[in-house]
Order: sequence, then C-alpha cells, then structure tokens
Amino acid sequence: MINSRKYLIVFLSIGLGILTACGDSSVESSAKSSNNSSTENAERDLSNKDETATEESKTETSSGDNDKNQISGQEDNTDKTSKSNEDGESLNSYNNSNEMTESKKDEYLMKLNEMEESDRYVEAKTTMVEMEEQEAERYKKWDEKLNEIYGVLKKQLNTEQMDKLREQQRDWVTYRDEAAKESSLKFEGGSTESLEYVATQASLTRERCYELVAKYMK
Repeated sequence: MINSRKYLIVFLSIGLGILTACGDSSVESSAKSSNNSSTENAERDLSNKDETATEESKTETSSGDNDKNQISGQEDNTDKTSKSNEDGESLNSYNNSNEMTESKKDEYLMKLNEMEESDRYVEAKTTMVEMEEQEAERYKKWDEKLNEIYGVLKKQLNTEQMDKLREQQRDWVTYRDEAAKESSLKFEGGSTESLEYVATQASLTRERCYELVAKYMK
C-alpha cells in the first residue's frame, strides 16, 4: 500500500515535470513566434516606409520636372511674346513711318489748295500801283512755298534724283522769267507791263509748286 503511494507520487511528479517542460517549451515557442512576427512586421513597416519614401521622391522629382517644364514653357512663351511685341512695334514703326511719308504729299496738296483758295477770294485792288504790289506779294508767297517744297524733296530723293531735279529747276527758273518777259511785252510801254510780268511769275510759280508735289513728293 505504502509502495503504491510512493509510485503514485513519483508518477505525479514526473507528470508535473513533463507538463512544466511542455508549458515552458510552448511559452518559448510562443515568444519566438511573437518575436518573429514582430520582426517581420517591423521589416514590413520599414519596407513600406522605404517604398513610400521612394514614391514621394519620385513624385517630388516628377513635380520638380513639371515645374521646370512649366517655367521653361513660360520663359519660351515670354520670349515669343517679347519677340512678337518687338516685331509688332517694328512693324508699327515702319507703318507709321510710311504713313508720315505718304501723308506728306497730301499735306502739301492741301496747303496749296488753301493758298489758291485764298488768292481767289482776296479783295481786288483798284489802282495800278496797288494791283502790282498785290501781285508781287502773291508771287513772294508762292515762291517761298516752292522753296519749302524743294527742301522737303532734298530729304526724300536720293542723290541722283536730286541732281536731275536741280538741273530741271534751273531750267524752269529760266523758263519762268522768259515767259514772264514775253507776256509783259504785250503791254510794252504801257502801265500794265510790270504788272503783267510779276503776275505771270506768280502764276507760273504756283503751277510749279503743284507739279513738284504731284510728281516728286512721296
């Protein structure tokens, strides 16, 4: 009986030992499993962080490239706009210059018309002396305008054209005086001889003004 109890106690002790050993092994295995799981989770987190950082880096790089492309595109557009503005300004300047040159002719034709209109409606004098003075004043006015037109043509015409015009103008002056003389001789010895001379000079000078503007002025 006593031996049976001893054996029972021994068996129980062995069983408890085995159970304890199994429990420790289970705990260790659980701990290892937990540690392995934690390690794997940590590695996954690090991997995810690396991938996230890589994607963010790529995104930033792509964004930077896009920004550079946008800046480059803006600079190109700015250059094109600037060049377009410069071309536009150059074209406007050229057009304005042409308009000024072309309008010069119209400007002087208008002036000549106004002068002629003024002559037409001037009050006529009654005495021979007054009429001669009036014609002399008309001649002076048209001769001054002729010299003004001649000065404009000097700026517009090239050297060859101006040389030809200068010769023609000398010939015209000779023609004007001869024509005035011939016209005045119709009244030779009369009181109107000198009046006819200066009146012819004035009329021919007026015609020459129109001729130079119409033929040469631009």
